[in-house]
Amino acid sequence: MTHEGYDGGSPRGGTKQASRTPGAVEVIPRPASEVDVGAASLPKLVPPERRPPAPPSAPVPAAGGAGQKPKWLVPLGVVVIGMFMSTLDTSIVNVAIPTMQDLFGVSTDSIQWVSTAYTLCLGVVVPASAWLGERIGLRRLYVISMLAFSAFSALCGMAGGLNSMIFYRILQAIPGGVIPVTCLTILYKMVPREKIGVAMGLYGFGIIVAPGVGPTLGGYLVEYVDWRLIFYINMPVGVLGAVLAMMILPNFPRVGGRSFDMPGFACIAVSMFSLLLAFEEGTTWGWMGYRVLILLAVGVNALALFVVIELQVKEPLLNVRVFRYWPLVNSLIQISIISVGINAVLFYVPNFIQGAQGLTPMNSGLVLLPQAMVMMVIVPVAGRIYDKMGARWPAVIGLALAAFGTFLMVKVNVDMTRQELVIWMMIRAAGIGLAMMPIMTGGLSVLPPSLASAGSAFNTICQRVAGSLGLALLSAMSTVQQAQFMSDRSGLVQANGPGTNPRIVSLEQQGQAALIPLWQTLKNEVQAQAYSNIFLVLAVLTAAGVVLAFFLRSEKSTGDSEPVEIG
Repeated sequence: MTHEGYDGGSPRGGTKQASRTPGAVEVIPRPASEVDVGAASLPKLVPPERRPPAPPSAPVPAAGGAGQKPKWLVPLGVVVIGMFMSTLDTSIVNVAIPTMQDLFGVSTDSIQWVSTAYTLCLGVVVPASAWLGERIGLRRLYVISMLAFSAFSALCGMAGGLNSMIFYRILQAIPGGVIPVTCLTILYKMVPREKIGVAMGLYGFGIIVAPGVGPTLGGYLVEYVDWRLIFYINMPVGVLGAVLAMMILPNFPRVGGRSFDMPGFACIAVSMFSLLLAFEEGTTWGWMGYRVLILLAVGVNALALFVVIELQVKEPLLNVRVFRYWPLVNSLIQISIISVGINAVLFYVPNFIQGAQGLTPMNSGLVLLPQAMVMMVIVPVAGRIYDKMGARWPAVIGLALAAFGTFLMVKVNVDMTRQELVIWMMIRAAGIGLAMMPIMTGGLSVLPPSLASAGSAFNTICQRVAGSLGLALLSAMSTVQQAQFMSDRSGLVQANGPGTNPRIVSLEQQGQAALIPLWQTLKNEVQAQAYSNIFLVLAVLTAAGVVLAFFLRSEKSTGDSEPVEIG
């Protein structure tokens, strides 16, 4: 009797004639068409007393023997290249937006579409990534995405105006949304479960470290070389990653026969586009304006319809039954909180120290660099801790440390020193580095292998979409508060009477130009007060994540699934 095994946890698609043993019951795998939605294909059970002796099986070589380097380690390095490149691009481009605005001669609202268009397209592409990986094959999709990302990055570098830049950024976002989902799915199909913590620790370089390195590298290129290099730099990295993938990555089997869920894709695409656009433009269009309200209504209803469709169709685009697993849901909530915090720090800190303290883009990037170095050291260690202890305690300690560091950042002000800010962010980064990968790993590890692609897609959606939506809401709060604070302080200034400030009277007598430094000082103080409130909100959210972290599993990871054989 032959026994059909599993490739990385995924059932083989075809049927195979089993050999017969007299007096024994055949083990016949169920066809793919009979597989229940969200469940793995399992062979029929045979009573132990009626089973013939099993032939000796060779040990799985993927994990590596004693004293040997694990065979998944080098392929994982190839995957990290793609994840690092796609994540780095998001943070490095933000540094060059003011330069592009001056070059193209457009308004601030218009230049923001360079980032907004990229985010909107990501929200549409990510849900389809899991299906593409199954249909095209994970290695082939990874190679195609890396080459396409490199080519479209080159087009962005050659853009001669705002319209062409926005169009090329939309093209760039298509492979940019596919790469993270593909990378995470490859990791879970390639690495043994008992080593998943270490692997996720190395994988975390792309998710956590790249956003910290991006502003420093982008600031150097913009200030000392040419802003177009922030796009051209992707070309050699992408080509190298594609070549290494063809040489090193295992050839994952394709899952044929699953049709594309067009109604589900249309609903999730409309929902993500509407919600992201509403939150991105809410401050400009007005949160109670008819355009924002219509977009929010369309987004929420399309999302509800997507869930209904995915529960009814036989072959869903994204299997929403993954949300039956509470550890995954808990993990996604915490990942969303962390993503909002990461995006907010990377946006508000450079904005404040460049505007209020007069630092150059390069120097502001150097302020953010130490926190990236801290995470670079802690993230791999956190992976090993997860393999020993599970997700609960690294997440609890890490989020508590991150909440403490964020509470320290509430003291942000115009007169703070650079050293103070660096220390606050390093404390916060140490907590994020310790917590994020165990949280992500603990959530995904509870899923059966057949749901790994859907779990990876939802994880990427939460990281990208939650980060963008959270940043938009915080920006709206900051705008409202700065206007209110400025109005309150202006009301305290009396134009005449016994309470008139003699200094203001003296400046008025010198002309309106003499009042500009006073207005700038007032503006910086108001901005600092608004940003202080933002960091307070982030600290409270992170503290809420500590409570959720207590509900994560504390068991050690188990090796209950076989990795894909490499070689």
